[in-house]
Amino acid sequence: MKQSVNQLLNFFKNHKYGKPSLILLIIGLVAVGTMSIRSMMQEEPIALSNVAAAISAGRVVRIEELQGSDTLIIHYKDGTEDTTRRDQSTSFLEQMQFLGVSKSQMAKLEYEVVQSKMAASDKIISTVISIAMLGMMGFAVTRMGGGIIGRKKFVEGAIPNLSFNDVAGMDENREELVDIVAFLKNNQLYERIGARMPHGVLLAGDPGTGKTLLAKAIAGEAGVPFFSTSGSEFVEMFVGMGASRVRSLFKKARAKAPCIIFIDEIDAVGRKRHGGGGGGGEMEQDQTLNQLLVEMDGFAATDGVVVLAATNRVDVLDPALIRAGRFDRHVTISRPDVKGRVSILEVHVKDRKLAADVNLMDIAKSTPGLVGADLANIVNEAAIIAVRGGNEVISVLDFQEAVEKSLIGGVQQKSRIISESERRTIAYHEAGHAVVMHATPHSDPVYKITIIPRGQSGGFTMALPEQDSILMFRNQIMARIIGLMGGRVAEEIFCHDITSGASNDLQVATQLAEDMVMRLGMSISGLRVFQRHEVGGSQAGQKTFEALDKAINEILDEGYQEAKRIVTEKRDAVERVTQALLAQETLSREEFVALM
Repeated sequence: MKQSVNQLLNFFKNHKYGKPSLILLIIGLVAVGTMSIRSMMQEEPIALSNVAAAISAGRVVRIEELQGSDTLIIHYKDGTEDTTRRDQSTSFLEQMQFLGVSKSQMAKLEYEVVQSKMAASDKIISTVISIAMLGMMGFAVTRMGGGIIGRKKFVEGAIPNLSFNDVAGMDENREELVDIVAFLKNNQLYERIGARMPHGVLLAGDPGTGKTLLAKAIAGEAGVPFFSTSGSEFVEMFVGMGASRVRSLFKKARAKAPCIIFIDEIDAVGRKRHGGGGGGGEMEQDQTLNQLLVEMDGFAATDGVVVLAATNRVDVLDPALIRAGRFDRHVTISRPDVKGRVSILEVHVKDRKLAADVNLMDIAKSTPGLVGADLANIVNEAAIIAVRGGNEVISVLDFQEAVEKSLIGGVQQKSRIISESERRTIAYHEAGHAVVMHATPHSDPVYKITIIPRGQSGGFTMALPEQDSILMFRNQIMARIIGLMGGRVAEEIFCHDITSGASNDLQVATQLAEDMVMRLGMSISGLRVFQRHEVGGSQAGQKTFEALDKAINEILDEGYQEAKRIVTEKRDAVERVTQALLAQETLSREEFVALM
């Protein structure tokens, strides 16, 4: 209770809207309290029959009727008062006569209609409460609309303290953006020969490849202000608010020129416009995009404003946004190769203590396909593991554990109790994978085998490519499918039964086979490429679906039969690897090759 009270007091004290909220709350409490006290102080009205008896007895001298009310105030000769209520459908005189009061007795009384003091104060209180309620509703609406009053939807940051030296693994992309820096530093150099710098640069790439970092490095290298925002900040439920924010952002940027405007996840606001109208949300998105298009057309090359935008969904952007004259230059940021990964690791280990046995090239080779964000996380995880183990430096074992945690998921569950039969089955399963991969041409080399559970897997066999490649050959894909089938085949041959352990293997193999048939044209079904929504729909008939299904099954069956042949021929090798795994749980590449 005390903690809740302290949190409430801190909100009223520190929050931007704390004081207005406190004032409205106090006004409401005072109004409610006043009305409650007045209702408690009001006397209980007496019956009309008692009033009639008092008039007949000559004890009443004056009666006041409150205007617009059924309440009467009775004044007695002794100076006391009472209140009563009457039926407003008939006059007070008729009601008294019905109760036995004569006209002569009524004529002796003073009868007056007066204005109620309480009614006037009630109106004031009602007005105050109404104003307070309107204020609270307005506050709620502005908060629901994103806080448009006094809230900037962009970060007007200082010059970033980053430079191109802090960006690694994208040397070619960096060279492509060097002229942007030169333009921001001295645009007169370009004016002399009539060159115009791009209005906008679109950075496209997978998540985590460093698009935001690169944009900040450009601003830091050029030494200009950096306006950062997100595409979702312009999306509102009220039509016109997003467009207003776009105008405000560009107006502020022009005042600070030369500068950079960075819009992250621009696909949130730059999606293709809706045809044929639509609801309020669609109208708002279209108006916001239209305003962005107008603003990007509205400044000249000499204004010193460059718009950078980042997205991983170029396919959904409106063609009018990405055309020449707006986003003139498109920079694709690819996943780093092994050389780029080494450079990225060097940046992230700069301020960390490493053991002498750490080789960054080996770590880079063990992380194919990972991006800068993944590598930064691996370095951080390795440091955490080192601290957890009580070490002063980060060793190669810490990096290995961090890499496996990133690629496989989860931590090693060495204390997990597994029955001997399950442990033996897992060992045969992983040995089947390893032996089949080793014996299949075009397959990636086996890097590590373990039967220690990690995450949701009972064990794993890690195979890593010797070098990065841009193309994937059919033989390589088939080799991977054959390797994935090795675990199920080993279970069938050595355990005389099959388990659920191959579920993920079969899922990945099926996905690869579907890609070969439907997306890559690598099957007997032909060269036609199908989108997933076409299969089973109106654009693909039943015969086409059956042909695709048959081609996929043939690929899977071919992989399974080849894996079965290898395991049968190398039965002794599978047995040796299995016994080694049961004895020491984990095999390195060198230990595995020695057993083969």
